[in-house]
Amino acid sequence: MGVAGSIEVRSALARLRVALGDFNIDRAGDPCYDAFVHDRLFIPPALHDVPRTITDDPKKPSTRKFYDQIACFEGKQGARASTLACRSAGTFDFRGVVMRGLETEEFSWRMSDHLPLWVEFGG
Repeated sequence: MGVAGSIEVRSALARLRVALGDFNIDRAGDPCYDAFVHDRLFIPPALHDVPRTITDDPKKPSTRKFYDQIACFEGKQGARASTLACRSAGTFDFRGVVMRGLETEEFSWRMSDHLPLWVEFGG
């Protein structure tokens, strides 16, 4: 990447505004989700179908919870506030890495029932 490209990426990063955290959103389409996205928050499509808790059942997507979110703010009329796009996103399932051998419920009490979300932004 040349100098001009580097300046462009830095400028886009300066405009990127991200909201992340545990917003206790039950699922897409419920009143909390609708309120969350109503005021120009954009959730990258790559995060729409990822599990967010250790109890999410991939065979039952309608029961999936959306407690944790990463979203970026859009500008006026739906234009992105930054030119950076979401390149990829997902969760990190750490159950096989720490506190191995625990049952799901015990793991949720001792470590967490939430899976960390991640997003990669780029030009």
